[in-house]
Amino acid sequence: MIPSLEQLQEWFTKLTSFKKNQFHPMVWINGEPVIGENVFVGAFSEINAKDALVKIGDNCDIASFVSINCADSHKKCIEYKEEIERGDIILEHNVFVGSHCVIKGGAHIGHHSVIAAGTIVDKGYIPPYSLVFGNPMKVKYEYYK
Repeated sequence: MIPSLEQLQEWFTKLTSFKKNQFHPMVWINGEPVIGENVFVGAFSEINAKDALVKIGDNCDIASFVSINCADSHKKCIEYKEEIERGDIILEHNVFVGSHCVIKGGAHIGHHSVIAAGTIVDKGYIPPYSLVFGNPMKVKYEYYK
């Protein structure tokens, strides 16, 4: 007997920390992010909203292998700080995030912006209609206006 997709999802959820979600069985969602309408999240992506606000607006497209992660534990790991640092993350409406991007805590991405594949997005405000690319990130303001 071949198991149904629902059975596979149920088994996968029991065997991992991946909660069942509306996107794909291999999308890991931690915490309670606020996710708008008509949002796509590709396989092998992570949305970590544990102990922070992570808000993704309507009509966003998040490709595969993307990390949207509010937490930064490197200072705790090297015993520089006692706590994991966390920062809110906001993606306004109609944001595209390319494959293999990392969006770090404290990032606020304006509506109708594009984050190019492989970009590391640091904390700070990115205005609407921007093109963001690279590591370190570079921003072309109003590129899509």
